[in-house]
Amino acid sequence: MKRLITILGPTASGKTPIAAYLAAEIGGEIISADSRQVYRRMDIGTGKDLADYTVDGRHIPYHLIDICEPGTKYNLFSYQQDFFDAYQDILNRGAQPILCGGTGLYIEAVLKGYRLSPVPQNQELRSRLEGLSLSELTTMLAELKAKTGSNMHNKTDVDSCQRAVRAIEIETYNLENPVPLRELPAIDSLIIGIDINRELRREKITRRLKARLDEGMVDEVKALLDEGIPAEDLIYYGLEYKFVTEYLIGQTTYDEMFNRLEIAIHQFAKRQMTWFRGMERRGFCINWIEANLPMEEKIEKIKQLWQ
Repeated sequence: MKRLITILGPTASGKTPIAAYLAAEIGGEIISADSRQVYRRMDIGTGKDLADYTVDGRHIPYHLIDICEPGTKYNLFSYQQDFFDAYQDILNRGAQPILCGGTGLYIEAVLKGYRLSPVPQNQELRSRLEGLSLSELTTMLAELKAKTGSNMHNKTDVDSCQRAVRAIEIETYNLENPVPLRELPAIDSLIIGIDINRELRREKITRRLKARLDEGMVDEVKALLDEGIPAEDLIYYGLEYKFVTEYLIGQTTYDEMFNRLEIAIHQFAKRQMTWFRGMERRGFCINWIEANLPMEEKIEKIKQLWQ
């Protein structure tokens, strides 16, 4: 049975180990659905946890991790095509594809077969927007979305001026070029959601953040800055890269960085869950499994649903 299996859930819910154990049991390969794990040398901050892809000494193949350079702007259009290529490749080799991640927009785009067109940079528009506040950009974006009927993007559109400008650029393009250029097929998938209660999620997020800082997350970001990647490009990636970069360039203290980042990750996890609940309202059937069940029990439940 080669029907796609999708494993989704908020950050710190333990999606990747579950996907890896499942892949080991059923001859699967994992396609990442994480908008930041595509970047090389951004390992600790994006939580790649590549050791999770080894199960009982066996390497589980993974796709769409470490595929582009930091400083570039990978986007949904690129992801949709890259996913489809990886998915077909896995099927062609007779393996079982497993989509795993927490970027709800990426997951929904490939399962629904969103019709997307590549949006080039509009330098004239960017020049006009330069100097506007985040609040002004957010208002402008909301007005554009009302005109285009867009509901594809969530609040990560406007967590920085740079992201807001890019989102305005996309909506402006869509308004002026309403006919999409490409259509990929929708994909039928068994969708598994990893359900972790709020208190446990908060505890795991805080513990994991401390561990990542101990593992050298600040040094990782410093190395990216040292190789010449502009601070604003790292800030664009949000969360760990935004707050650690601001600390390294002297805009905040270490304690301020930690506290603000911790709050931001909690808020991000909440937005992820809001997105997944929205997917259910939009017609997706998500089979929720308790995160704190023993691994064997989780895998057995998924296999029963799959068969």
